[in-house]
Amino acid sequence: MTHAVGRVAGKVAFITGAARGQGREHAVRLAEEGADIIAVDLCSDVEGVVYPGATDDDLDETAALVEKLDRRIVTAKADVRDLAGLRDALQRGIDQLGRPDVVIANAGISGSPAPSALLEETAWQTMLDINLTGVWHTTKVAIPHMSDGRGGSIILVSSMLGLRGGAYMVHYASAKHGVVGLMHSLANELAPQLIRVNSIHPGNIRTPMIDNEQFHRTLRPDLPNPTMDDTAAVIGHFHLLPVPVIEARAVSNAVLFLASDESQYITGAALPIDAGAVARF
Repeated sequence: MTHAVGRVAGKVAFITGAARGQGREHAVRLAEEGADIIAVDLCSDVEGVVYPGATDDDLDETAALVEKLDRRIVTAKADVRDLAGLRDALQRGIDQLGRPDVVIANAGISGSPAPSALLEETAWQTMLDINLTGVWHTTKVAIPHMSDGRGGSIILVSSMLGLRGGAYMVHYASAKHGVVGLMHSLANELAPQLIRVNSIHPGNIRTPMIDNEQFHRTLRPDLPNPTMDDTAAVIGHFHLLPVPVIEARAVSNAVLFLASDESQYITGAALPIDAGAVARF
């Protein structure tokens, strides 16, 4: 293996939800800049979520992309709702690569839009279990390995709906707002150990979370077979910048910055990557 060079050379990044979408893009982007990766994903459907989950093949593809960049990667299947399973998955990575310098709590779901009064309690609970408790679990298993005086960077993936309201998405927005509270609290708690904690707030990113048949039909019920392009015409109205959707790579560039020493004095910050959606609210 060649000697790593780059903005996160020599670092190990622990990423949840890494099989596809934003998580895969984060893994590849950090690997391009010299990081080794501990990649975790459920690789299964989630009950009550209308779009299919990632697969074993998706996680294998993430691994292949990282290895093609001549970086090391350890993959594991784990559910962020399962604290013991997540801890074991991280330990497998640490045994081979060393302690994590960077943690990206990325695993999450998007629920079906519904009026709050009609939202099923199971949908609410599943959302909070994955999008909030799962983020806390990710930090809980990682922090003990980072508390050795060497510091590190923890990046919690929230959403633009973690900084603004979201009609018919009360469960999603509530969980993502909770991530901000977790971020601020951990930033205060971990600063003496030189561990920085920040959150990112993506807008509408072109990933399977929104590029799926159910989401298309929800936003464009006027069309018999709406596509992502049809949906983009609607969700683009959220943005100040005249772009319908944001590419995952743009979010990964922000993650790279927060993971690198270039952001060494930034902690407790909520960074939107949303084409101005929060500013427009």
